[in-house]
Amino acid sequence: MAKAKNSKGIYRRGRIWWITYAGLDGRQHFESSGSAFKAAAEYLLACRRKAIAEGTAPPVTSRRTMNTTFAELAERYLEFVATQKAVAAKRIFVKELKKEFGTVKLNALTLAAVEGWQARLLSQPRPGRAVNTTRGALSVASVNRHLACLKHMLTKAHEWELIGKDALDRLRRVKLMKEENRRSRFLSLAEIQELIEAAEHHLKPVLIFALNTGCRRGEILGLTWDRVDLKHGFIHLDKTKSGHGRDIPINATLQNCLKGLVRRLDTNLVFYNPDTGGRWHDLKRSFASACRRAKIHDFHFHDLRHTFASQLVMAGVDLTTVSRLLGHASLTMTLRYSHLAPDHLQGAVEVLARLQSAAGAGEEKAKSARK
Repeated sequence: MAKAKNSKGIYRRGRIWWITYAGLDGRQHFESSGSAFKAAAEYLLACRRKAIAEGTAPPVTSRRTMNTTFAELAERYLEFVATQKAVAAKRIFVKELKKEFGTVKLNALTLAAVEGWQARLLSQPRPGRAVNTTRGALSVASVNRHLACLKHMLTKAHEWELIGKDALDRLRRVKLMKEENRRSRFLSLAEIQELIEAAEHHLKPVLIFALNTGCRRGEILGLTWDRVDLKHGFIHLDKTKSGHGRDIPINATLQNCLKGLVRRLDTNLVFYNPDTGGRWHDLKRSFASACRRAKIHDFHFHDLRHTFASQLVMAGVDLTTVSRLLGHASLTMTLRYSHLAPDHLQGAVEVLARLQSAAGAGEEKAKSARK
């Protein structure tokens, strides 16, 4: 394509602005700014000329780099993460990213395109998903996970010499949004009973376990019998989100539940898929059905953990103990439940009032004795 007559060293191909400059090797280099804005190309050219003036050779953009599409990066990235723990989630993110940017060449990917995609995720439902009119298509946290995956892909693309550092720095400017993680939806004692009664046979013990231990879903579904000590009454978790192990006491309700479970010889899992004998990967469908039958709305599986903590605090258990049972890294994370114990907070300051009253009475008695 013929070069358009533009500023020296800057020209346009289609919508994208390119630059050309003489490198330290004496050869003429051509490089895409990846942007439809001329100012971006001017800035990139200034950076290249500055580097050359300082005797630093700018990165050479190969024809392979110029022509690599996002879809090609996606395939290589999936091979890279194939053995990682979070590969299942990353496959989903990469699939959706590929639909959005698959045909785009990496060096033509712009900040505006990424920010536009980020905004659409918050306002449009995903394919096959119904629109949630009260909360939007995707939560801020979910959008952030998608964006974090994209940023990691671009970081690897730079390491694999598929994009230059300038392109990487430009695309990294898209910001993760502030998340609100203080959700503390919990069930009343009556709702707990209704949910358990509405659950399918395989889900009931999982719910009972969650409501009596406060464990996370992954901790529950991955639990094996060698971590359960029914004789001494505790469950040992050595791999938790905080990175520390913790021991969870087994109460009478959970003891009866665990003793009633059928063990299989071909698996050591406490909770398993009866059809395959393997691990449950997701219980969303049966959990949603149980909530619907129990007429419980806006309730997630993780909220069972909030229910465990909330019921303990309302029953008078101190926050330090609740924090240890939940495996929180700090007491700060447990303070979200403090508002559920107003009577106990009032009782705490009343102790101070009694001490002051007793001290005052003692002083009056001492004065009377001196008279």
